[in-house]
Amino acid sequence: MNILVTGGAGYIGSHACKRLLTDGHTVTVVDNLDRGHAEAIDALQTIADGRLALVKADINDEDTLARTMAEREIETVMHFAALAYVGESVTEPLRYYHNNTAGALSLLRACDRQNIKRFIFSSTCASYGEPSAENIPIAETCPQSPINPYGWSKLYVEGMLRDYAAGRRANGDKEFSYAALRYFNVAGSDPDQLIGEDHTPETHLIPVILLAALGKRDAITIFGTDYATPDGTCLRDYVHVVDLVDAHVHVMNALQGGDERVYNLGIGKGYSVREIIDAAKKVTGVDFTVKEGERRPGDPPALFADPSKIARELGWKAQHADIHEIIEHAWAWFKEHPEGY
Repeated sequence: MNILVTGGAGYIGSHACKRLLTDGHTVTVVDNLDRGHAEAIDALQTIADGRLALVKADINDEDTLARTMAEREIETVMHFAALAYVGESVTEPLRYYHNNTAGALSLLRACDRQNIKRFIFSSTCASYGEPSAENIPIAETCPQSPINPYGWSKLYVEGMLRDYAAGRRANGDKEFSYAALRYFNVAGSDPDQLIGEDHTPETHLIPVILLAALGKRDAITIFGTDYATPDGTCLRDYVHVVDLVDAHVHVMNALQGGDERVYNLGIGKGYSVREIIDAAKKVTGVDFTVKEGERRPGDPPALFADPSKIARELGWKAQHADIHEIIEHAWAWFKEHPEGY
């Protein structure tokens, strides 16, 4: 199959490309390389056998997107390209709406011009905002009420997809199908170490901890130790990037004409900040410095998925749910690439 992957030079997108190439597909990456890495594409070329192409372009460039779809005979779109820093979205909301929301609109317009039938969207659990305790673990039926522009920028795209699908049906086209996949915390790295995680700046807990273990950071700060959780620190759901990509493949293979699917992607349990730190110290063998700080505004005590819907409908279940294994794979990458790509 000919698949277009937006953001394919980024962390999750590059891992998706690797899986798709391994499965025998032909992959076209569209990435402006603002936060993606050409080096990730170079690494993937070693296994691509001529089936991988990079188009350096912005997802707001509708004409380039449409031309690329036509030239590469694209059959399915996987849309990962997005800005994804919650704090940055608060200080630069227009940038997030331009890239994440308007960019998705441009992409959908290009899909419409080329009559693309299947679209898989990288959404987020941030669309749920701060769920009440009775909604934990979080099912797809949980009310969506984001508390930051990042979450809203993604939720608007989900609405756009619903309306676009309805519009195509109203015009007699019953073949368009899409899925919105709401990620929880994505972690880990390619077990083969061909590609990995490299963000600037880095804000995700596990990479930040591993940078401290490498001596790249002076200390780790726990933001809040008095939550109503077993050890007083926040609980979060960490899904291995390889499992996350495997879910995309399950969804892609299952999509039929007219499908509108929404799934949470997580492991179905939460690990606390202290559990993550303790596991990282065990994996790395480094007793890095840990400090305790005040709570951050908007940090709920616990956020983790109910992934039973995708398990029930598609048979998907995370295979790397042990936090030590997730950290081991991430640590192997960081040790070999302490400065990133």
